[in-house]
Amino acid sequence: MFKRMLSAFGVGGPSVDTVLDSPHAVPGEVLTGQVRIQGGSSDAQIEEILLSLVTRVEVERGDHERAGTAEFLRVSAGRKVKVTAGQLTTVPFRIALPWETPISAVGGRELPGMVVGVRTELVIAGAPDKGDLDPVLVGPLESQDRVLEAFGELGFSFRSADVEAGQLHGVRQELGFFQEIEFFPPSRYAGRVSQVELTFVAGPDDLVVVLEADRRGGMFRSGGDSFGRFHVSHEEALRTDWTAAIDGWLAKVAESGGGHALFGGHQEHYGHDYHGHHGRRGPGMGGMVAGAAAGVVGGMILGEVMEDAFDGGEGFEE
Repeated sequence: MFKRMLSAFGVGGPSVDTVLDSPHAVPGEVLTGQVRIQGGSSDAQIEEILLSLVTRVEVERGDHERAGTAEFLRVSAGRKVKVTAGQLTTVPFRIALPWETPISAVGGRELPGMVVGVRTELVIAGAPDKGDLDPVLVGPLESQDRVLEAFGELGFSFRSADVEAGQLHGVRQELGFFQEIEFFPPSRYAGRVSQVELTFVAGPDDLVVVLEADRRGGMFRSGGDSFGRFHVSHEEALRTDWTAAIDGWLAKVAESGGGHALFGGHQEHYGHDYHGHHGRRGPGMGGMVAGAAAGVVGGMILGEVMEDAFDGGEGFEE
């Protein structure tokens, strides 16, 4: 997408352009594309072509929170690649997106605050040459989309989204971070709940949905955070009435002061109470994102954030 000259070869050197077959993907899917290298005025050799998945991550340090770049997957697309003068060399690649890849687009629109991209790095004469980066619009799995649509049907309003470094208590994770999608609750919970955070931890067979409600304190009740966790298979998630499940959990949080609850596990079997027909779908998450991004030219938010978020080197950077 972003053609650039390889400065390591000097004037007249080859140029590289990484092209994704499609910028749209979902977690667990294989992302395909080509690294296209246009030969310069003389033959050249690239020792290795490396591709990595990166995202912007927030890290808490004491009382402060800082943003940096996290690389969460790296693959080699080719080694000892010979580039003939004046000729186009094409190197195909395949990247399997981890199941825990953050969602960066919903309903075909960029999710404000979220960035996921593929970075191309060429090793030339033993030194890495970083550069070409292409955004990937990672949409939700069908099981995740059912949960997001329920938030829209219940009248939640999208607030923000980010990725936090760390591990969730009691949840098995492959990656060292998790995504938080924050919502303002429906008006009927105003004054009792200030916001609700949604986190997905997906695997090839199952989905963990973690909810965190920030309760407002009052004269006769204390504030604080309350948590809920739903652990279901992807198939079960498609049969679950998430509107009833989420609303029921939030009602308990608002009325009783909340606490911790596990749904879909052996301790409590609330998950079976919420299976049923979904009925008519409301505006859903796509509508909320559209409202949040109203008036913004398509791609502008993502492009600007990408420029800030991916200015740096390997691993995690500030």
